[in-house]
Amino acid sequence: MNVRNPISPNEAKSFDTEQLRNAFLIEDLFIPGKVSMTYSYFDRIISGGAIPTDKPLELSGGKEIGAETFLERRELGIINIGPAGTVTIDGTKYSMDTRDGLYVGMGAAEISMESADRSNPAKFYLVSAPAHKTYPTKKVSLSDARQVHLGDRSESNVRTIYQYIHPEVLESCQLLMGLTLLAEENVWNTMPAHTHDRRMEVYLYFDLPDDAVVFHYMGTPEETRHIVVRNEQAVISPSWSIHSGVGTKNYTFIWGMVGENQTFTDMDHIPMDVLK
Repeated sequence: MNVRNPISPNEAKSFDTEQLRNAFLIEDLFIPGKVSMTYSYFDRIISGGAIPTDKPLELSGGKEIGAETFLERRELGIINIGPAGTVTIDGTKYSMDTRDGLYVGMGAAEISMESADRSNPAKFYLVSAPAHKTYPTKKVSLSDARQVHLGDRSESNVRTIYQYIHPEVLESCQLLMGLTLLAEENVWNTMPAHTHDRRMEVYLYFDLPDDAVVFHYMGTPEETRHIVVRNEQAVISPSWSIHSGVGTKNYTFIWGMVGENQTFTDMDHIPMDVLK
């Protein structure tokens, strides 16, 4: 498991490109036949990817979380961004087609993931947060998710937010998770920008062609920076940072959010004339 230490806004504004990428960008999320996990000390969020090929992949505990099992004191969100697969939780199997999601409550002991077709494997994206209570494991398909429609074509940001792990869909301790689908020919997300000091996020960008990139904007409103992100890479966004992106082509992204509350609209909006 990779470990990322927290970075203050004063530190970040002095970073060069390599330092920014090393601190906030997660590049090797999806490795065939492996589970790749990154532990951030920002609210102790864990994000990762799993591509089961010749055998099922399991989640286990370890020194980084100080537990024998992965969900001894944690909860977990999973969204499959690849072909069909199966997630097994303590012997119960959940079939996972592309863009199906799964919430797994604290205390689940045995967690494994496999592909329906090993030659065309599933791609499971994982986000985990510390938990204090057990809530029921529940599958959420794209059609089950709460939908929020935002944006305007004149601003190139027409999009639908699909809220998978959200108080109006299911109960969780602190984890919020969902998928934002940009309409065809739209490329901007979350602009005008905002921060929320009470929560942090990780953004996974995907459905992006190999010859395209997303410019992910971060930093304090008065000291913005950008990170060039490619397909199936993620960015850690601290609570003090804006988090917005624009692609050279259309894309989709998954957001995982943890922190002080679960109020999705609890944001500190940044006027456009404040950004620098």
